[in-house]
Amino acid sequence: MVRSKLRVWSVSLACAATLVVVASAQPIAQDPPPAAAQDPVADPAAGRGGRGGAAQAPRPYAQVVTAAFKTSEGIFKVHRGLVNGTDTVLFEIPKNELDKDFVWNVSIKKTTLGVGFGGQAVSSRVVRWVKRGDRILLLGIDYSTRAGDDKEVAQAVADANYPSIIRTMPVDAYAPNGDAVINATAFFMEGVTEFQARGAVGGRGLAADRSFLEKAVSFPDNINVESTLTFTGADNAGGGGGGGRGAGAAGMRGASGTVLVHHSLMKLPEKPMMSRNFDQRVGFNTEALTDFGTDEHRSVNEQIITRFRLDKKDANAAVSEPVKPIVFYVDPATPAKWVPFVKRGIESWQPAFEAAGFKNAIVAKDAPTNDPNWSAEDARYSIVRWVPTPTEAQSLIRDPRSGEILSASVDVYPNVATFGATYYFVQAGPLDKRATQLPLPDDLSGELLRFQVAHGVGHALGFPHNLKASSEYTITQIRDPKFVKEMGFVPSIMDDARFNYVSQPEDGIDAADLIPKVGPYDKFAVTWGYKPVPAAKTPDQEKPALDQIVKEQETKTYLRFSTEGAAASDPGDNAEAVGDSDAVQATTLGMKNLSRVAAIMFKATSTKVGDPWDDLEAVYGRMVSQWGTEMGHVVKIIGGLDSQQLHIGQAGGVRFKTVPKLRQMEALQYVLKNAFEVPAFMIDKEVLRRIESGGAVARVRAAQVGVLTSLLQSARIDRMTEQLTIDGAAIAYSPLQFLADVRAGVWSEIGKPGTAINIYRRNLQRAYLDIMNQKLNGPGSSSEIRMLAKGELRALDRQLQSAVGAAGLEENTRRHLSDSREEIAAILDPRVSHTITDPAAAAAAGGRGRGGVR
Repeated sequence: MVRSKLRVWSVSLACAATLVVVASAQPIAQDPPPAAAQDPVADPAAGRGGRGGAAQAPRPYAQVVTAAFKTSEGIFKVHRGLVNGTDTVLFEIPKNELDKDFVWNVSIKKTTLGVGFGGQAVSSRVVRWVKRGDRILLLGIDYSTRAGDDKEVAQAVADANYPSIIRTMPVDAYAPNGDAVINATAFFMEGVTEFQARGAVGGRGLAADRSFLEKAVSFPDNINVESTLTFTGADNAGGGGGGGRGAGAAGMRGASGTVLVHHSLMKLPEKPMMSRNFDQRVGFNTEALTDFGTDEHRSVNEQIITRFRLDKKDANAAVSEPVKPIVFYVDPATPAKWVPFVKRGIESWQPAFEAAGFKNAIVAKDAPTNDPNWSAEDARYSIVRWVPTPTEAQSLIRDPRSGEILSASVDVYPNVATFGATYYFVQAGPLDKRATQLPLPDDLSGELLRFQVAHGVGHALGFPHNLKASSEYTITQIRDPKFVKEMGFVPSIMDDARFNYVSQPEDGIDAADLIPKVGPYDKFAVTWGYKPVPAAKTPDQEKPALDQIVKEQETKTYLRFSTEGAAASDPGDNAEAVGDSDAVQATTLGMKNLSRVAAIMFKATSTKVGDPWDDLEAVYGRMVSQWGTEMGHVVKIIGGLDSQQLHIGQAGGVRFKTVPKLRQMEALQYVLKNAFEVPAFMIDKEVLRRIESGGAVARVRAAQVGVLTSLLQSARIDRMTEQLTIDGAAIAYSPLQFLADVRAGVWSEIGKPGTAINIYRRNLQRAYLDIMNQKLNGPGSSSEIRMLAKGELRALDRQLQSAVGAAGLEENTRRHLSDSREEIAAILDPRVSHTITDPAAAAAAGGRGRGGVR
């Protein structure tokens, strides 16, 4: 059980004294100013002076903050101007903001192709400005350890958690009121290691002549600074960049790449919110902590959940308005026709918060257009951004002391690949008359955007993907229009399922219910995470009330979350899955819909006369990917363990139970029959000859090899070995029998003398040999797996020896079987050269040589 005893935060703060901080940080104890000759001086990039010499005394304010600077008023005064032709940023730090905690986030806001991605996080750390003589120290504060009430333990933890000094900067000047002025330029121009972005984008050096400060703005609680930075990745790159290796760095296309780096320095609340301890039975993102102050006389790893702060206006009311609602602003760059859908996506979470006791807890607002003090970059505000991006993204500013989410940014765009039109057409096109052609109509595209926003906001509220809950709906339920209308076809919008690809046209599901919505699990999770427990004064005191909420999972199994430590072994814990309570039946139904998609895709994508066949190619590619995804859900049954996150005292027994052998065997037979025989709908000449001159065989091979590789995964075989050992042959599927069944299915033709083997099956069988070679001769395989692989190859070779001599065997097949025997010999003994005398077989094997002469 993950516990959290939030008693005393303990951090060592001063050079001469150590303070134990209760709930919030206290000012650092300040040493007397040292003598000038002893005063270390800052790096030149931070302002004046150089290493090894005495720091210069502060100068008059007017000589430092000259008329060349423009000032932004806020939590600090931020001055920006030119000094000797160099763009410079000065921070004027108020005395009352010293010794306070700030969170400093660095992210990539914009990027060139191949250099990171927009919204990419670079670093996030808690810092504190401390004055020491005529210097300002920037300290790095770590709240990942804490202590209990015991004074000696707290002292020991504090001594072991002494704050690092990230930077020391001379005070350039004092304002008339005594506030210190420092040169902060180095932080934003890669001069401070802890805040550098180059590592995140594969850069090696900075091209100074191609890097600029873009903005420096101060707000009441935060400061935002942006800089355009050009990184080099090649030797002799101009502009002051560092050396490279003669080619672009990892990720960079060419010798350099330019990014817009965003820094946000935000003050943490003076009084942290009371944290809530994480429970593995409910899905929340977390902050990790180590408590050294428990009564168990050992360190305990704990986690607290991340969430927004919500307090009731009326603490006695069952449902109350919040003191401060969660407000998401709509990016003013959002086209007007999409704004209503964005707002609906945000506010679709309101019913979940009502279940937790809050009315209008989450609100969508237009960004102010006539308020000069409002900015989308102001870290006080949460916003849904309109960002042309191929992927979903969220970024959060959190208080690590309590897990409080201070603000969030959610990036959206209508054609995000995982939410967009191609996905919908392939998964739900046969069920929705609006999707009979591409592009989709605006009303449907708007609903996809609403779903995308709601899903992204869910992440911003603290929720990870819940892949487990969907496996608790039966196939009958997700095909029942009444059930789906009330409960959704998946219990959570965070399930990472897209659209209802299992339902059939004859089911009559309302098209509005083919798209996920905030469901019963989401209401349950919001209630557990956000509902106040008024009588509790500490996180530990909340536990009984929260445990009562979790008990709902015992009778409502669709409220469950992924099992801790399942390690991808649970066949009911799948991404992109609908109906995985019975993946065989769900995939059988899904294949029917894919055949329907194949039948309509040409017509649906050929309406734009004069355009190329890009839509047809995209739909075909997505259809093949969907085929592989659904087959993968069936594969996961084999060697799987059904699981449930159970804690001490709960009924239900063990957390992991081996999937019964007959169910595993049924899944394998489905895969052998359906995944390893090419479906006719993939091989449509009218489609293939319009999208490519060649490659259809390779596409099919790649799709089938993906399934076969997953099927023969070493981790799966190792699990099956352990299951047989622990559960016995009556329950477990023996690896020996499993591998023999796979061999019989992949090489089924050799059991029927004289049967021809087509190109698709030959490719599959070659892939089988490649996989077995990897298990026998590649790194990482266990001795058990190598033993099993050798036995399978020897058994296969005996079968091939008989099959290759069959009368009337088609010539391509005969050569393929001969080549396969040569391959097996090379795999079993890669030190021996094996000369192929058959020229046709040699040509077929060309380029695949494995230790023998090819």
